[in-house]
Amino acid sequence: MLPTITWKNNTVVMIDQRKLPARETYIACRTVEAVARAIESLVIRGAPAIGVAAAYGVALGMQGLRKSDASRMDALFERVFRRIERTRPTARNLFWALERMRRTYDAAKPSGPAAVSRALLAEAKAMDAEDAEINRRIGFHGRAVVEDGMNILTHCNAGALATSDYGTALGVVRAAVEEGKSVRVFADETRPVLQGARLTCWELLRDRIPVVLITDNMAGWLMKNGEIHLVVVGADRIAANGDTANKIGTYSAAVLARENGIPFYVAAPFSTVDLSLRTGRDIPIEERDGDEVRRWGGRLTTIAGIPVRNPAFDVTPARYIAGIITENGIARPPFGKSLRRLSGTGS
Repeated sequence: MLPTITWKNNTVVMIDQRKLPARETYIACRTVEAVARAIESLVIRGAPAIGVAAAYGVALGMQGLRKSDASRMDALFERVFRRIERTRPTARNLFWALERMRRTYDAAKPSGPAAVSRALLAEAKAMDAEDAEINRRIGFHGRAVVEDGMNILTHCNAGALATSDYGTALGVVRAAVEEGKSVRVFADETRPVLQGARLTCWELLRDRIPVVLITDNMAGWLMKNGEIHLVVVGADRIAANGDTANKIGTYSAAVLARENGIPFYVAAPFSTVDLSLRTGRDIPIEERDGDEVRRWGGRLTTIAGIPVRNPAFDVTPARYIAGIITENGIARPPFGKSLRRLSGTGS
């Protein structure tokens, strides 16, 4: 299997996650518009992977600049930047990556168009490589919360497919297994587009990590019966107080975990943390097309035209979270202090 996303022959190549697990196919994006549409249509998804895709999209849009392009370079960069910026509103990593690419552009601009092209591509590749290393550090810190013999519930897909490699929540699982611990994963199927059923199960079976698929509404009963010992999920944006946006249904799992005395952890890189937002009430929540709920596999599963609500994410209040596992360690409540301390921005 190729990486989730890579740069090859001046194209951005992504595994098409819409087709998994039935087919392992790849899409070659040769324009910034193709990258933007891939992000919007869930060819690539997962906050860290979206961030890397955003960086590659900017680099792609600014490739091949010549000396004669100097006068139009700012306008071109803004068009590329704005197109990627409006793809998906919730994932903090997308905006973090774009901000980093803007800083790179501003630094390289005095050296001319060719230098800008080289610098942007180098920065995107650096983000790609850094993400894989960061995920392994998240796994290293997170394995401490996993005990031998645990059954671990996860929601959506926060594995290698949601990142450059290794994964965040599934990185914690992988690190625990590499340490020699015996674990079993319960994967919520994750309606409406089944990232848990299609992607998490596919990843874990490939790695020969025991996994059991359940519907989203089975989790509470299994918790009550003592069949789940730990919950670990990823994140798309984390506010300064620890409130966490993740795939819709995460909040329900957190409430059920609290009711049943089960530790609930979030695993995410600091690029997902948005210290500019005081609480989760400030996190923008993407509402997606109703046909994701009305249809499956191209077939209508309900009444044509039935009104639908389809928020892609919900926000889990910090009070339900035992810890946020980052590349710099595990933040514990109160998160307002611990996240800043681990980020290096204050005590």
